[in-house]
Amino acid sequence: MGTHPENERINMRWDGWGDPDRAHGLPGGVKLLLAGVLGRVPKASAAPSLAGVVLTTPPLDDADLAALADAVGAAHVETGHDVRLLHAGGKSTPDLLRRRQSEQVAPGAVVLPGSEDEVAAVLAVAGERGLAVVPFGGGTAVTGGLEPDAGTHRGVLSLDLRRLTGLVALDDTDQEATLWAGTTGPAAEAALGEQGFELGHFPQSFEFATLGGFAAMRSSGQNSAGNGRFDTMVTGLRVVTPTGILDLGRAPGSAAGPDLVRWFLGSEGAFGVITQVRLRVHPVPEVRLFDAWSFADFASGADALRRVAQLGTGPTVIRLSDEAETGISLAQVGNIGQALARGCSAVVVHEGTDSLTQARREATTGVLRAAGGKPAAEKLAASWDHGRFKAPYLRDALLANGVFCETLETATTWSNLHVLKAAVTEALTGGLTQEGARSRVLCHISHVYPTGASLYFTVIAGLGPEPLEPWGRVKARVNDAIMAAGGTISHHHGVGTDHAPWLEQEIGAVGIRMLRAVKAELDPAGIMNPGALLGGS
Repeated sequence: MGTHPENERINMRWDGWGDPDRAHGLPGGVKLLLAGVLGRVPKASAAPSLAGVVLTTPPLDDADLAALADAVGAAHVETGHDVRLLHAGGKSTPDLLRRRQSEQVAPGAVVLPGSEDEVAAVLAVAGERGLAVVPFGGGTAVTGGLEPDAGTHRGVLSLDLRRLTGLVALDDTDQEATLWAGTTGPAAEAALGEQGFELGHFPQSFEFATLGGFAAMRSSGQNSAGNGRFDTMVTGLRVVTPTGILDLGRAPGSAAGPDLVRWFLGSEGAFGVITQVRLRVHPVPEVRLFDAWSFADFASGADALRRVAQLGTGPTVIRLSDEAETGISLAQVGNIGQALARGCSAVVVHEGTDSLTQARREATTGVLRAAGGKPAAEKLAASWDHGRFKAPYLRDALLANGVFCETLETATTWSNLHVLKAAVTEALTGGLTQEGARSRVLCHISHVYPTGASLYFTVIAGLGPEPLEPWGRVKARVNDAIMAAGGTISHHHGVGTDHAPWLEQEIGAVGIRMLRAVKAELDPAGIMNPGALLGGS
């Protein structure tokens, strides 16, 4: 297998998103817009330095560390303060707010296996010694799934998969590739690109997240309209569980009982460790064509996207921002006058061979025009593409300026879309008003299907110097509203610990018992990510 530079994933900020060298302040246009929306917001309190954080959980004891060293080698068992803190959680806003606390919980060790046999050996040690195991890929989870929760066990370790990386095999006839689960999105695209192929899965976490994480969380990328969600790309998996190894996915289609591959897509490390992913790939597109559109309002824009999805005209990307998000987006690039105007914006991208892509573009253009859309400057779509992975850096800048900012998402049918959008917006604004906070809620349609779409919300608010508890109350109110309005508790962020209390409402008591039964068979000691998915049950 390939090897990762030891610091590639560690280069993420310990108390923020991404590459520290790419952090930036607030654009002037955003500052002006925020002043009008939120009023004066007190500056955030100073956060401790990395060295100044006290870890309240000790490292694993010497006997535990010796047994783990026997499994993976002493060089690959780490207990230093900084590396433990870097594995103390994900990258949601509550995660980052907890990173600002002077005392924090962290795993007792970070273990880096270099093979499937070593993964199995670590799970065996953990089971024998009563240690919980939290699989760790890129560290980008946003629903609490990386919390170092020991559950009922003596301690907890973070199982970092960064050594399990690289391209295992590529069949250009079948257009199918097998890669190690610790491979990051950019590393996968680079390896495939050398042979003329791409995966084409580009979630906002793309630059840091791993293929195993995409599978475990049922990720959906920004190119999903053309390339599909990540779970639709997966044709096979290898999974190491505490009770054995599974090699799943034998043929492009099968009626040999239920599809066991699907049991692990979205399992969030609760059943075992995904070590290899086999994926559908395609040739690198010859051309990429960008278009921007404007609509009078969100309803007409959503109807246009519905028509495109149902007619199947084939865009790779199609997204619609509501009026509020359109305004903020324009403010980021200094177009304050346009930001204060009304209307919604859409981004459309077509990719593929030249002739086929041009034909698809013409078909989509006809549908959008007929639905009331007006072409906008192509540079707006190109600007979105240029900044598509930068939004989390803006979130960090907002937090540094005392502005609370968080995202959440859901999905529903087209006929229920506006009901759900209104319910979530009211739950956010009403809940934040009860907490004494002025706020602005932004929304966009991020993924489309013939039968429905995903709604992705961003909320900015002046929640004061201690926002964790009030946001917890607001988020619970929002989750209740999503369930009551017929949405899913998560379209692509996953369940983690944040959404676990609402999972039974979505899949029912029988569904919960099915998941528990599978976990009991694969993980009888309950060591695998105890707090995630099933909420420690």
